[in-house]
Amino acid sequence: MSGDEAGGGLRERKKRQTYQAISDAAIALFLAKGFGPVSVAEIAAAAGISKPTLFRYFPAKEDLVLHRLADHEGEAARVVAGRPPGLSPLDALHRHFLAGLDRYEPVTGVNDEPEVLALHRLLYGTPSLVARLHTFQGRSELALAEALGGGLRGRLAAGQIIAVQRILAEDSWRRIAAGESAAHVRPGAAEAAGIAFGQLKDGLEPNS
Repeated sequence: MSGDEAGGGLRERKKRQTYQAISDAAIALFLAKGFGPVSVAEIAAAAGISKPTLFRYFPAKEDLVLHRLADHEGEAARVVAGRPPGLSPLDALHRHFLAGLDRYEPVTGVNDEPEVLALHRLLYGTPSLVARLHTFQGRSELALAEALGGGLRGRLAAGQIIAVQRILAEDSWRRIAAGESAAHVRPGAAEAAGIAFGQLKDGLEPNS
């Protein structure tokens, strides 16, 4: 490995660490005080950086929360693009969703860790964050549409798939927020996923 490559890798790691440190400081403040009352200046001070530096990493205040979902942006498209030969896009996505349920991944809605529940309450209880979440989901939808072949058919299929994943996650999260445990919700969530992806398959795959 050259010195430039090593230096670039170190810079990238430091950048990711800074992203995480700023987001952690912001989330702690948001959970303690609410999203609205916390100023960007307060977050920057807590993270030990200036406001201009914060905005270089996070162009909008909402991005400080949605950063937690960044790894999942375009995930559906990656699953479709990387699926084994002979496995349909819907079957690949269904398997991936079930695997996420087995790991209790927060993005599936089936996770009852206190910090995750608090973050979900913050996210779904803040209109500007919900709007930003829709933007995030829109980008994922566009990426999935391309992975499905693009065009109108790809966009229509992607819109339905992303909507199904969102509805499944929200339904599970609301059950857990109402007091059910993740372990209790998971079997029903898996059954609901089977129903949902079955309906998609009946509607989408005959012409795929």
